[in-house]
Amino acid sequence: MNFFRRRVTQATNKAALVLLTLGLTISAKAQEPEGASALPDLVPFEATYTAFKWGDDVGNATMKLEPLADKQFSLTYSSRVSKFFLSDERFEHSIFMVDDDSLVPSQYHYTRTGTGPDSEITISFEKSPSPTVVVEGKDNLVWEDELDNQLYRIDLGRQLAIDKRDLGYDFINYRGQKRHYGIRILGNETLALPFGKLETIKVKLVRDSKSRQTYAWYSPELDYQLVRLQQFKDGDEQGDIKLKAYKRL
Repeated sequence: MNFFRRRVTQATNKAALVLLTLGLTISAKAQEPEGASALPDLVPFEATYTAFKWGDDVGNATMKLEPLADKQFSLTYSSRVSKFFLSDERFEHSIFMVDDDSLVPSQYHYTRTGTGPDSEITISFEKSPSPTVVVEGKDNLVWEDELDNQLYRIDLGRQLAIDKRDLGYDFINYRGQKRHYGIRILGNETLALPFGKLETIKVKLVRDSKSRQTYAWYSPELDYQLVRLQQFKDGDEQGDIKLKAYKRL
């Protein structure tokens, strides 16, 4: 994990140079009409969540957004859950730039350990000599403006802040595959969380798979950040994380 952090840090200068010299503008959302509201700036934060399954506390998760340099950020997500003899520990790390309100991925790393096979993947997004997604150990992909597996989570809140309704994201998942999520806004909902009571906006992530359903809640009071994420497979709850603590950095 520390080895990857060093590699990513070395890569950020190269990403910044590419961004400046090529004027790169990559976005997973539709072009805003002239006069549309500007997206809010990213607010660095650290959020911790309690993980539940079938109503039981089974672990915790942390999401952290930190500035690295001008318009350059690090986003990490880690989780550790266990129930009975089953365990699962995951870590994701993204390095990205912000260019003209768009989030531009540079480096992404994912690891998973626990019950069952372990897995790990490192993905680089390279503009030159041609837009390419470099997936270690697999064939390269043509980069067609996709985000990485994490960035839609924080961009979605920014879009909700300006009341954007027509939303969808193309991204490279943690297996190095191209995927698409549609976003269906379900409305406002008051949540009682470990953090306390919050007014939220509930959305559904619409995917090709009919067996999986994912719901997310974002809080206007907390900079439109993710405060709950719940997933089902074939009607069975796979997991539910709820905000426990939040602080701006």
